[in-house]
Amino acid sequence: MADHIRWGVLGASNFARNHMAPAIHAARGGAFAALATSSPDKAAGFAAFAPGIRVHDSYDVMLADPEIDAVYIPLPNALHVEWSIRAAEAGKHVLCEKPIAMKADEFDRLIEARDRTGKLIAEAWMVAHHPQMAKARELLQEGAIGKLVRVDSTHTFFNADLDNIRNRPDAGGGALPDIGIYAFGSIRLITGQEPGEILAAKIDWQNGIDASAHVMAQFPDFLYTGRVSMRAAPWQEIVLHGETGVMRLPVPFNVQVFGEARLELHGPGLEIREWRWPAANHYVLQVEAFNATVKGEADYPLPLEFGRGTQDFVDRIYAASPQG
Repeated sequence: MADHIRWGVLGASNFARNHMAPAIHAARGGAFAALATSSPDKAAGFAAFAPGIRVHDSYDVMLADPEIDAVYIPLPNALHVEWSIRAAEAGKHVLCEKPIAMKADEFDRLIEARDRTGKLIAEAWMVAHHPQMAKARELLQEGAIGKLVRVDSTHTFFNADLDNIRNRPDAGGGALPDIGIYAFGSIRLITGQEPGEILAAKIDWQNGIDASAHVMAQFPDFLYTGRVSMRAAPWQEIVLHGETGVMRLPVPFNVQVFGEARLELHGPGLEIREWRWPAANHYVLQVEAFNATVKGEADYPLPLEFGRGTQDFVDRIYAASPQG
């Protein structure tokens, strides 16, 4: 392996072009080296910011390229497990777009492939790498808001285009697969606690996909309420309510798109402290963490086992809903 990680991108999605490929190109410890697409027009969009990339006309050719160390996979959700395993078996490290699997037990296949091949397989959940999440954990552990009583999280956007991949059942569309990891996984990440009993769950099914989902669950130390929707005005927020204070993250997920990352700490005397991260790019930080792990410099901070826990929570929400 070279002294830097040579990356290939498996598919020319808009998200890869606008976010992840530029992040791979900018991240320390790696280089964006190749793209797999049969579309010259789509390839041109990537070559505009990375003019030296090689373009392969198929995914299999990319996986056979001996000059590629790792691949990023932005394919439709339903293809993630298959291509992640194929890539690892071809000798590539894998960063696959979320959800990397559609069911918790599918994570077991990925974990087995990771352990058998010795290749890093990771789910691309960028928010876990943003410093605001680490700060929220730190403040909570320090007792900045006292004993935790209630947590609430919301992630919504409006997309009623039935031709869009997020609304297609055959591609693994739906609000829970697309953004459930944000609203629900972030709570596990910040608090370090796992959901117990699901007290209520309501899913709004439209055209074969879960367009919205609401859940109430009991964690060991607090009551949780959460909602995700693809049929509501864009909004996102995490609120952690303690006995002596409140912590609020008004832009926890789509930083620099929905707004600037900041953390508000509301104290018992109504004073407000605030932390801001106007320049932190969680996509770049995610790739840098991946590069460091592949080079043996650090453990990856978000192993597949964590993703399995979030997917298990999502599976239980489906099962608990009357429509489930």
